[in-house]
Amino acid sequence: MKICCVCGARPNFMKISAVIAAAEPQPELECVLVHTGQHYDERMSKLMFKDLGLPRPDFNLEVGSASHAVQTAEVMVRFEPVLVDLQPDLVLVVGDVNSSLACSLVAVKLGVPVGHVEAGLRSFDRGMPEELNRVATDALSDLLFVSEASGVDNLRREGAPQDNVFFVGNVMIDTLLRNRHRAEESRVLERVGVEPGDYAVLTLHRPSNVDDPATLGGLIDALEEISLRFPVVFPVHPRTVQRLDELGLRERLHGIPGIRLIEPQGYLDFLKLMADARLVLTDSGGIQEEATVLRVPCLTLRRNTERPATLESGWNRLVGTDRREVLAGFEAVIGTPTGASTAPELWDGRAGERIARVLIELGVPGLRRLQAARGIAPSSGPGPLPD
Repeated sequence: MKICCVCGARPNFMKISAVIAAAEPQPELECVLVHTGQHYDERMSKLMFKDLGLPRPDFNLEVGSASHAVQTAEVMVRFEPVLVDLQPDLVLVVGDVNSSLACSLVAVKLGVPVGHVEAGLRSFDRGMPEELNRVATDALSDLLFVSEASGVDNLRREGAPQDNVFFVGNVMIDTLLRNRHRAEESRVLERVGVEPGDYAVLTLHRPSNVDDPATLGGLIDALEEISLRFPVVFPVHPRTVQRLDELGLRERLHGIPGIRLIEPQGYLDFLKLMADARLVLTDSGGIQEEATVLRVPCLTLRRNTERPATLESGWNRLVGTDRREVLAGFEAVIGTPTGASTAPELWDGRAGERIARVLIELGVPGLRRLQAARGIAPSSGPGPLPD
């Protein structure tokens, strides 16, 4: 089975890494890696590939930044001839970024089966671009690989054929557990100037948080108060830097002694920062999961999450963006940790192996049967779309 593995943004790299690592020793599976170039910054992309031991992409579409519509369309335009040339048996996409949706659309129109890793996650907030990508990608996919139990329930409620749904666990956690010992060797704490257990880590990048001056200003107010208790280490996403400059807030952040702005970190350095932190503050989905397994208290700066298993674990808490609510959440978690001692179900480092096993057991005939069961007539092979 020839599998076209698609990645495009930083979280994708960790997820696809686990799948490729599990497929590599299997002679029945051949992976071809396509990097759409949605994230192209040195630290957001190249350093991640190095840290994760990912092979050099077979294809790099070099799409770069753009509006949602332009970026999605550009990925589709550049991915189509690659897919026609490759003639794969399966296109495997991960997560909820524009690249995942765009490549799924191209594959379906060319009659190629699609597998979605991290299927079924729902925030139930259609104002999030990622939620639209999740729902649409799941609707297009023939294989739905689910990371937590809520995903199975969501897909069942939406009418997904149950033969197409596979609860395999969390590939993000595969990568974390595989690299935890390597991250311990990182000297990032010394470079930043913090001590283990005596600092917080912050990530902030969602448009709902960084595009609105009032929301971002209120978050900075809360962070300034938290930073009076211990340092807040803030690796700043390139998009967030741009918004801070546009809103005139970067100088304010630089003027708060307890907030330490640093460049985006590679995977191993950031894993070390999270693992040794007293607290994580984030609006990222994947970081909620990683903090849960690392057993580090996490405050999610959002009103919702598509990963309820992290809330059920006790390690994650939704606090929104209001200054008072953020500070109340901070006071609630900063004492003795009370989260679960075990990770959510199947977050055990073997999700990639389960995906590989499903693919081997299905084989190419099984993929075609699943397509047919969904009312899709498999093609004899991808060809260019008609005019």
